[in-house]
Amino acid sequence: MQTPLIAAAAGLGTGLSLIVAIGAQNAFVLRQGLSRRHVPAVVAICAASDAVLIAAGVAGIGSLVRAWPTAITALAWVGGTFLVGYGLLAARRALRPAGLDALRQTAPALRTAVLTCLALTWLNPHVYLDTVLLLGSVAGSYGRDRWAFGAGAALGSVLWFTALGFGARLLARFFARPASWRVLDGVIAATMTSLGVLLVAGQ
Repeated sequence: MQTPLIAAAAGLGTGLSLIVAIGAQNAFVLRQGLSRRHVPAVVAICAASDAVLIAAGVAGIGSLVRAWPTAITALAWVGGTFLVGYGLLAARRALRPAGLDALRQTAPALRTAVLTCLALTWLNPHVYLDTVLLLGSVAGSYGRDRWAFGAGAALGSVLWFTALGFGARLLARFFARPASWRVLDGVIAATMTSLGVLLVAGQ
């Protein structure tokens, strides 16, 4: 028998399955968590943004997104260009790595971190596909319990970004070495650049 609790658990599992993956947003949160700069703000923005998008999907906004493909195309071009630019900056950092202490001293200001986090979240068409369209569609199958499903998915986002942002400090000893940052920024550069190119190429 289906209950709101079962729907919420399903939403939690589905949400985590979509969120827990190497991507632009997660890479940025991880880097901020390692530097221990502006972590509460970054985590809050990511979790709140997901909650808004999931709620929109549960409310049925996905049909409007499907009916406006031009907006998704424009978003893909803007987001793809941004991701490629961010990837190139990460590649430059990989060529000149610094230890954790140096990173903390040169970490971006709060305003820069917030704007970057917002751009990585709201300029990525995949975010809309995962939350508004996919999660919204699955939530619709739960009928009157669809909001419980959405709440579970939103909780998954909160748990994941909190663990990623605040748990990153457990890796501080490993990332005290510049060579470790070279590897991380190299992975971020490859991830961001490839995602950006794929977004633009897919249009």
